[in-house]
Amino acid sequence: MATENASAPLEGKTIFMSGGSRGVGLAIAMRAAQDGANVALIAKTDEPHPKLPGTIHTAAEEIRDAGGQALPIVGDIRDADAVNEAVERAVEEFGRIDVVVNNASAINLSGTEELEVKGYDLMQEINVRGTFVVTRACLPHLKKSGDNPHVLTLSPPLNLDPKWFGAHVAYTISKYNMSMLTLGWAEEFREDGIACNSLWPRTMIATAAVMNLLGGDEAMAQSRNPEILADAAHAILARGPECTGNFFIDEDVLAEEGITDLERYRADPEGGELAVDLFLD
Repeated sequence: MATENASAPLEGKTIFMSGGSRGVGLAIAMRAAQDGANVALIAKTDEPHPKLPGTIHTAAEEIRDAGGQALPIVGDIRDADAVNEAVERAVEEFGRIDVVVNNASAINLSGTEELEVKGYDLMQEINVRGTFVVTRACLPHLKKSGDNPHVLTLSPPLNLDPKWFGAHVAYTISKYNMSMLTLGWAEEFREDGIACNSLWPRTMIATAAVMNLLGGDEAMAQSRNPEILADAAHAILARGPECTGNFFIDEDVLAEEGITDLERYRADPEGGELAVDLFLD
């Protein structure tokens, strides 16, 4: 088993991430790159989008500039064959996969009558099926890692308060199914030493989804930067295989690491009270 560098626990490790062209995924990749990690990204943004910053190629450049190695792979995680090919490309490039980050996610908060069936299908196919497909494809390599392998999924704690279902049942069940995958995998692969955890923000995070779908500038002012999730993810991925089956909240993870002053993560220092994210009371 490799000896882990306490100051840079992800040094030399390979992360396979879904999404990552921007926002939370890119922030997690950039934090790992500071340790000298390798990051393989599978995402669809090959060309610039008028409403979304960055592409998979600009993300790769930023990761390299931060000190890591990057392999951008244009692909759709709904396509199992494309995912399998992407995993093999990552292994050919870096020789290993030690960490999976299930970051890609679709969101639509419409109610049942307003949500078109194709919108329902998109969330189930990306959020749930995509998370399953990506993790399943990486499992043979995680089992061979021998270096604290981990699956980290961006999904919330399971909260069965009916209010989270009544407001947007399709989105809710897609995210909760991601969390149930975490719960199942933690038990299924416990003896293999593969840690499986979920991570969710206490507050809204300043991303393109918040800007474009959840309230624009006002919502952004009540949000924290993606870096808070990046630092929390880094802390989780440094923990051993006994740390598994958890639904972590970003600020709680940082508190365990001795970081309690979170003002640096505010998207807008003058933005007033922060907005609590979905699924949290």
